[in-house]
Amino acid sequence: MATGHFKEGIAGGRLSSEQYADNFSDLHPPLDHHEALVESDRCYFCYDAPCMNACPTSIDIPLFIRQISTGNPIGSAKTIFDQNILGGMCARVCPTETLCEEVCVREVAEGKPVQIGRLQRYATDVAMSENKQFYPRPEPTGRTVAVVGAGPAGLAAAHRLARHGHDVTILEARPKAGGLNEYGIAAYKSVDNFAQAEVDYVTSIGGIDIQNGKALGRDYQLSDLIRNYDAVFLGMGLGGVNALRADGEDADGVTNAVEFIAELRQASDLSGLPVGRRVVVIGGGMTAIDAAVQSKLLGAEEVTICYRRGQEHMNASGFEQDLAAANGVTIRHWLQPKRVIAEGGKVSGIELEYTAMNGDKLAGTGETLTLVADQVFKAIGQSFVPAALNGSGASIELEAGRIKVDAEGRTSLAKVWAGGDCIFGGDDLTVSAVAQGRDAAESINRALTSNGRA
Repeated sequence: MATGHFKEGIAGGRLSSEQYADNFSDLHPPLDHHEALVESDRCYFCYDAPCMNACPTSIDIPLFIRQISTGNPIGSAKTIFDQNILGGMCARVCPTETLCEEVCVREVAEGKPVQIGRLQRYATDVAMSENKQFYPRPEPTGRTVAVVGAGPAGLAAAHRLARHGHDVTILEARPKAGGLNEYGIAAYKSVDNFAQAEVDYVTSIGGIDIQNGKALGRDYQLSDLIRNYDAVFLGMGLGGVNALRADGEDADGVTNAVEFIAELRQASDLSGLPVGRRVVVIGGGMTAIDAAVQSKLLGAEEVTICYRRGQEHMNASGFEQDLAAANGVTIRHWLQPKRVIAEGGKVSGIELEYTAMNGDKLAGTGETLTLVADQVFKAIGQSFVPAALNGSGASIELEAGRIKVDAEGRTSLAKVWAGGDCIFGGDDLTVSAVAQGRDAAESINRALTSNGRA
């Protein structure tokens, strides 16, 4: 019987403890002081900077980089946190290569942008390591706001509301706060328990009470919040998982990629986390890349991503696709799942159908391919589960299956705002969720301070 790396089936302990530690070390090690000064000196400090316009939270990027270059990382961190209180995590997980760095003048002219993300991490790490707090808690206003979900949108909303003196209660269904920052980001992007350190930093302003294990629709109703609080912010994210729509997908070994990533993030011993020898990931986004790369880093021998469209259609950035390739992951395009093959109830392979564009529609060609696999990950997106909103006493208007909001984040229900992945128009980015939570909080504050009622 094969042992170690080449165990058949889904198994743990494929690698040595040293290999696990090395594989899951920091993907982008932090800049030291000298490196930060050298990198910041590359910035042209553009007027009307394109990088700032590309940032969903509109951080004044030229200003914070200039502050680093003049030896003022604390001032730089304040410039970042003024717009994005979760700037530390965003510096680690933002696809900067398709946002601020893509439009950097250095990138356009030379093909090598200023490393904005790493500079942002440098400044925010300095401030957080010194526990430098920039926003004193004002006198309480006596107004109370309930926030559903302790993910990026909820935390950003809560912090901004606390800055205005309102008392905030965050109700989080999971055992820990952080949302996808805690449960849905690849382990090598957020090491040393950073997500929880950031939650502690954000909530240290005071006036924010987080209650874990409290799920909307199970432990309380939206109508309860509307009745008991002056305003409500919904930031519960996405709870549903899209189906493969393939025969046999209930076989043992077919797993939701988000759950796999969450389990990995919470694991204290990576050797105890089982992974297949031959893994197939269905999907083309960041979650698919994270699941595939981490499967390889856990010791899977063969990992293949199958995506139903072409490379240019993948939601995963070019950097993420290159990261997968560099880790030995094979990405195959124009393939969609047709049938999961099982032996004795366990996955043994997957049959896929080739696809092609038929006019403006994707269609199967009838030609098939079978891949040997003992584990299949579903990474084809999540969906909003509106059932939790039942009991509100009134219906919240939805659009395309998610909560409909106006430009300020207001829902169709009085006193209720929403932001993050649960709203229509969200782009499933941490930085966008932060912007939506922040802006909704400002709208709530205006409503509460103008007439005392939302």
